[in-house]
Amino acid sequence: MKQRVLVSEKISEKGVDLLRQDFEVTYSPGMSQEQLADEIGGYQALIIRSATQVDAGIIERADALRVVGRAGVGIDNVDVPAATKRGIMVINAPQSNIVSAAEHTMALLLSLCRDIPRAAGSLKAGKWERSRFQGVELYSKTLGVLGLGRVGTLVAARAAAFGMKPIAFDPYISAELAGRQGVEMVKSLEELLERSDFITIHLPKTSETLHLIGKKQLAMMKPGVRIVNVARGGLIDETALYEALASGQVAGAALDCFEKEPEPDRRLMELPNVIATPHLGASTQEAQDRAGIMISEQVAAALKGEFVANVVNLQVPVHEVDETVKQFIPLAEKLGRLFTHLVEGHVDEIEIEYLGPLAEHEIAILNVAVLKGFFELVVWEPVTYVNAPIFAKERGIAVKQSKSEQSHDYVNLINVKGRQEAGTITVGGTLVGLNN
Repeated sequence: MKQRVLVSEKISEKGVDLLRQDFEVTYSPGMSQEQLADEIGGYQALIIRSATQVDAGIIERADALRVVGRAGVGIDNVDVPAATKRGIMVINAPQSNIVSAAEHTMALLLSLCRDIPRAAGSLKAGKWERSRFQGVELYSKTLGVLGLGRVGTLVAARAAAFGMKPIAFDPYISAELAGRQGVEMVKSLEELLERSDFITIHLPKTSETLHLIGKKQLAMMKPGVRIVNVARGGLIDETALYEALASGQVAGAALDCFEKEPEPDRRLMELPNVIATPHLGASTQEAQDRAGIMISEQVAAALKGEFVANVVNLQVPVHEVDETVKQFIPLAEKLGRLFTHLVEGHVDEIEIEYLGPLAEHEIAILNVAVLKGFFELVVWEPVTYVNAPIFAKERGIAVKQSKSEQSHDYVNLINVKGRQEAGTITVGGTLVGLNN
C-alpha cells in the first residue's frame, strides 16, 4: 500500500505531481483546522505553508504521521517540540525565497528614493504633480547592509550594479570574505549607521536583535537617511521609527514586516514617507514554485528513508553514536551558544579541544553540535546538524579539532577557542554527577 501525503495549502503543481509518482496524495488547499484534525490520522506526511497550525492537538491525532513539510522558511506555526517528542520529522525549504526577498528589497529601495507609490496614486487621482515628487538617486550613495547572509549578499550585489557603495556590519562574516563580494566590512554597528545614506536590514529576530534599531541608533544616522526592512518585524522599534520619520531625521522607510501582523501600527501606515507591503518578501510565483518543489522532494526522500538536508528537529544525524559521546552533545551545544555571547566581531577560526578519555572516541558529532549552538543566535534560518557546518564555511570560519587523552583537572573537558585579531576567547565545560 502506498504511503499517504496530505497537502493542506496551495503549493506548486509540479511539487504535487512529483509526490504523486510514488505516493497517494490528497491535495486540499484551504483545509480548515477542524477538517485537518478529523483527517490527519491516516497520513504519513503533511505539507503546509504558513496558515495551517500544526499544534500539539493536531500532532496528538496524527497516529501515522512521520514528517511535516513547511513550504517556506519559518516554522512558527509548527509545534516542533511536540513533533519531536512523537518522532515526527519537521522539514522546511530555507533557500526557496532568498532571490525573491533580495529583489523585493531592491523594489522597495527604488520606490523609496523616487516616491513611486504616492506619485502613481497622485496621477491616478487625476493630478499632474511633477515638482512634488522629486526623488534622489541610488548612484554613488552608501548602502549599509545589516547582516551579510544569503539575502544580504544578494542585495549588496544588486545595489553595486546601480553604482551604490555597499558597506556591511555582520560580526560573523570575515572582512576578507566580504571584500571578495565587493563589500566593505565595517567594525561596528555605529560606524555603519553614521556612514550610510540607505540602510537595509537582513538579520534574524532573536533576543539580541529585538529593537536593535531604536531611538539611540536612529539619532546616530545621517539626517535624511532611508531605511528598508524585508527581514523580520521587531528589529526596529516602531515607536522610535515613527518619531524619527515624523521629525524628518529619517526621510523615509519601506517596511515589509512588522511587530504585529496582520495588524501593524496604524500611525506608521498613515505617514506619507512610509511605504508598506504585507510581508511580500517571498511572494513571487518562482519562490512559491521553488518552495513547493523543494519541500516535495524533501518529504519524498524522508518517506523513502533517504538523506534529508533541511530537517529542523534533527537530534543526532547518525544512527551509531557512542553512548559516551552522546552524553556530551547537549554540553557541546551549550558551549557553542555561550561562545556566541562572548565573541565580539568576526571569528577567523574555531578550535574545539577534547581532553580526557572522551578523546578516544569518534567525536565529529560534537564539533557539529558546537557549531549548531554557535549559529542558533546568528542566522535567521533554523540551524540543524546538517546546515551548521555550511554556515561556518559561508562565513569563512575555519573549524579545527584537537584531542588529548590527558586531562589535568577533570576526567573529560571540552574547550571551545575562537581566534580573533584581538586575541583568543576560550569557553570550557564538563559533565559532573550521576545525571551529567
